[in-house]
Amino acid sequence: MEGLQEWMSEIETASALAVAWQVLGAILIFIIGRWIAKALVRLIRNTMKKREMDELIINFLANIVYVVLLLSVVLIAIGYLGIAVTPLIAILGGAALAVGLALQSSLSNFAAGLMLVGFRPFTRGDFVEAGGVSGTVRSVGIFQTELKTPDNRHVVVPNSSITSNPITNYSSYDTRRIDLIIGVHYEDDLKLARDTISRVLSEHENVLDDPAPTIMVMDLGDSSVDFAVRPWVNSDVFWPTRGELLEQLKVELEKAGCSIPFPQRDIHVYNEK
Repeated sequence: MEGLQEWMSEIETASALAVAWQVLGAILIFIIGRWIAKALVRLIRNTMKKREMDELIINFLANIVYVVLLLSVVLIAIGYLGIAVTPLIAILGGAALAVGLALQSSLSNFAAGLMLVGFRPFTRGDFVEAGGVSGTVRSVGIFQTELKTPDNRHVVVPNSSITSNPITNYSSYDTRRIDLIIGVHYEDDLKLARDTISRVLSEHENVLDDPAPTIMVMDLGDSSVDFAVRPWVNSDVFWPTRGELLEQLKVELEKAGCSIPFPQRDIHVYNEK
């Protein structure tokens, strides 16, 4: 406040033209400084891209650098006006402490963002389940992560919600295993059912030979003998292949004379005279 009062007193004694030039100079400093800050951030982005750094890290660091540079430009412009900057920095420090205590959740989101960028449990384009939401990662910001759901919704998840819960990354590996339970009737030929399942898997173009599919009797259920069918496919065709296999297995098993039972209950009625 003392620095601001001194500046106001100088304005009263100075000519209008001098004050106008001073204000115009501060505005030019801000405009040019902001342009330089953007240029430096762009240079940093290009340098990190040439080093083939992860895009999430690039965006995260670029945002932080831009905020710091822009704050520096504002302080330089204020200093050009003749206002003492040192007390202002002390005030900003105290205000930052007060705001930090009031916004502890935001600081936890910021710290969580640093953890996500540092440990990199996922990257842009990965399909993940994080913070109770499943979707494709679009970006990791300073305070939140943006996801795009399969039904084309844009979801913003706080970073702290992601780091405080399990993270499932479905895109980490090139291949995934499909787990199916196929039940046949107790009176069906189990060898015939196994051979039919094996043939359907071997004829499907997306099912991988290595690792080889697993077919085994998993359980003797209440109304069916359950086979565990576990083929491996590339991650990008997981869901289409799963649906196609379910359909083809039902059709081919019925063609082979096997039946896929469903729970039934026999009711016996007794008439008493």
